[in-house]
Amino acid sequence: MTLEFNARIRDIPIYPAAATYAFGGELVKLASNETPWPPHPQVLEAVEAQLRTLNRYPDPEKSLLRRRISERTGVPIGRVAVGNGSCEILLAAADAMLEPGAEVVYAWPSFSIYPHLAAMAGARAIEVPLNEAGEHDLEAMAREVTHATRLVIVCNPNNPTATALPPAAVDAFTADLPRHVAVVVDEAYIEFSTLQDPDDTLALLDRHPNLVLLRTFSKVYGLCGLRAGYALGSQDFRLAVDRVRQPFSVNALAQAAAVEAMAHQDEVERRVEQTAIERVHVESALAERGLESTDSQANFSWVALGDRDEDDVVNGLAERGVIVRAGKALGDEGWLRVTYGVRHENDRFLAALDEVL
Repeated sequence: MTLEFNARIRDIPIYPAAATYAFGGELVKLASNETPWPPHPQVLEAVEAQLRTLNRYPDPEKSLLRRRISERTGVPIGRVAVGNGSCEILLAAADAMLEPGAEVVYAWPSFSIYPHLAAMAGARAIEVPLNEAGEHDLEAMAREVTHATRLVIVCNPNNPTATALPPAAVDAFTADLPRHVAVVVDEAYIEFSTLQDPDDTLALLDRHPNLVLLRTFSKVYGLCGLRAGYALGSQDFRLAVDRVRQPFSVNALAQAAAVEAMAHQDEVERRVEQTAIERVHVESALAERGLESTDSQANFSWVALGDRDEDDVVNGLAERGVIVRAGKALGDEGWLRVTYGVRHENDRFLAALDEVL
């Protein structure tokens, strides 16, 4: 006799995590959009201080972290939800809002977790193709919204294409949608965008009660290994996602690290500046090699391979110790997603690419 699972389990895709390849030397990891810099020294000190309290449960309300986020953004603390990475909040939103007969609309290709949402809830997913520039086609997405739509997701900047839309476009799009539809704007890479100041979209929250901004400490803050993210929206949204999640979902180390990381906005600015410098360096070098990329507003490039074999390029780079992401794993074959590292890592990628090509 075998175990029996519900029918939906077959429809939930496996998340396409980056592969690690056998290589005799040091790997250059440019596959997961991580920052190449370790956490700020005082963040590490804050984590170390918490190690002595691990016999106690973490604060289930995430009180201090939510208060710091509220102070930083001006959004009342009752409208701040904190999760084990922004992914947990997305999954909780699906659990709270989707069900058989309901619909979720998002662009594609986009963040790989989105197909999980409808599949796990038994809802219908409507994937709207990006335009030729790799950007969200908001008009096409709006046309797909019906009375059954509960959730619309806009990944801005978009992962994996690195493109972004200005806040005015998000504002107009949200204004045209029915108020019963939650519009989740996934801003995991917002600090890297040159189209806006990260605070620009905060003003939209008071104009649109159905708007949710989703952010993370994994990217520019460099806390991928501890998992902390947050959502800014209505109090009803926060209460709903908190209700369906397990208690103590954000551990004490993650809470302490995120609180301290927020105190070092000068470090955030330094990382954004250095990332912008490496973006210009990498994309200029790719253009010299005849490789086109989208207009990146993130910490990675989305690179068209043309008629080159994607597997040959990805595997060839891996054999030389450089790990990138294959486009077909992210929804569009014939592309590479390459995170920006520090200069010597980026130059090693370019040298390996020359050998492969």
